Amino acid sequence: TNYALQPMPRQDFIDLVTAGQPAAPNYFLHDAITNRREHATFDENRQLPALTKAGADARIAAGAALVDTRSPEEFAAGHLAGSVNVGLDGRFAETCGMVVSAETPIIVTGASNTGQEAMIRLARIGFDNVVGYLGDLEGVMANHPDQVTSTPRLDPTAVTAEGVQLVDVRNPGETELGIVPGATVIPLAQLPGRLDELDKSQPVVAYCAGGWRSMVAASYLASQGFTDVADVVGVYGEISKNLTLA
Repeated sequence: TNYALQPMPRQDFIDLVTAGQPAAPNYFLHDAITNRREHATFDENRQLPALTKAGADARIAAGAALVDTRSPEEFAAGHLAGSVNVGLDGRFAETCGMVVSAETPIIVTGASNTGQEAMIRLARIGFDNVVGYLGDLEGVMANHPDQVTSTPRLDPTAVTAEGVQLVDVRNPGETELGIVPGATVIPLAQLPGRLDELDKSQPVVAYCAGGWRSMVAASYLASQGFTDVADVVGVYGEISKNLTLA
């Protein structure tokens, strides 16, 4: 009665058991290599260094990534330019590993007292390179308004590919059910390696199944020099209600 053990050609078996498989994050290869090496035990009690704004800026100038762990709604309303939004309320570590390289030092910021949790969760995917926590984010933004920006969130019922580069960041198993006509399908885990498929000078709108991954994608694109980026708030079902799916 096992569907995968019925008589079938080899390729049919491979296609069957890999159907809908999500795109593998880049950190999988990093972990596979790391697991073959001797590695010091991670100390969950290690205190994450607190960084000043100047200290964080220096780290960022040297190549560190700034990860904002707040919700998409809070991030969209206002955030430090160049930061990437990966909310702690979702699959934080796995998703962070999709858009931040394992070799990149990471600074986390967001709600108070969340730095330690973010550091521990990232360590579980082999990211031991969290170098500090930028606290009092609201105060930092208030003191540096020139470095604060926002991300537009579009109503799902008004989504169209007309005049924008519409990017579907869902996984293959999700897009098999249909996509918005004209959208470019780039699963979130593949986005860093496929930036050359998008034009930085043209508007970009990202969407997913619920509005969480789309903000990760939008913020990542903005951090990579895309100047006109938005995402779609809401579930894909709302987007597709009045569309003929591709």
